[in-house]
Amino acid sequence: MPPSLLLTRPEDASRRFAAGLAHLGLTVVISPVLRIVPVVHDAAALSAAAGLVFTSVHAVPAAGPGRGRPAICVGPATGQAARAAGFAVTEGPGDAARMMPLLTGLGTGWIHPHGAHIAKELPVPGMVVYDQQPLPPSVQAEALLAGAGPVILPVFSPRSSRLVSDWASGARAPIWLAAISDAARVGWRAGLARSVTALTPDAAGMQAAVESLLTGEPGKPRRVEAQSGGD
Repeated sequence: MPPSLLLTRPEDASRRFAAGLAHLGLTVVISPVLRIVPVVHDAAALSAAAGLVFTSVHAVPAAGPGRGRPAICVGPATGQAARAAGFAVTEGPGDAARMMPLLTGLGTGWIHPHGAHIAKELPVPGMVVYDQQPLPPSVQAEALLAGAGPVILPVFSPRSSRLVSDWASGARAPIWLAAISDAARVGWRAGLARSVTALTPDAAGMQAAVESLLTGEPGKPRRVEAQSGGD
């Protein structure tokens, strides 16, 4: 049976990622492993911040109107959301590790609004503005995992890797894993038929990794307009 693609990021992020792989003609099932839930935070402090560092689109609504304030964003999708909110955006390369040079010498008054679970600490004061609560697999996802055809599973963080591996612990389907980083690969705890780690920890690298699972050849990242690197 041909492989299917199971995407477990939030709905919008999964749809962006799937669009970049539409040329492969894969059956796609979206079943988010995490639900984004706003939490109580110091909205006045965010509104008064001199600048914001955004590593996820989910943090942008919590920051209030941009009013032309500077914002350093992890990648294109987050940058687009921040621009729409009125921020003056500096766009990073797609993941938190490689955006670190942009965070030197910022001075005081900057805040990094983020989720309750983060993959990397940044040298900017942080504030939790949302939680990422685990979700069970959908009926469609369970059917894929119980089937005979291979299931391609991209994982974008160590935590999501651990959670999705719990879904797949009793899977009949062969699992083909595409991990965004070595840490995400180590987070996987279930059996695997194939696995690959992206050459670059961004959407382009992950799309190339998925393609390499189909061809058996190392994928070279290509330019894509989608942000990744964190859930």
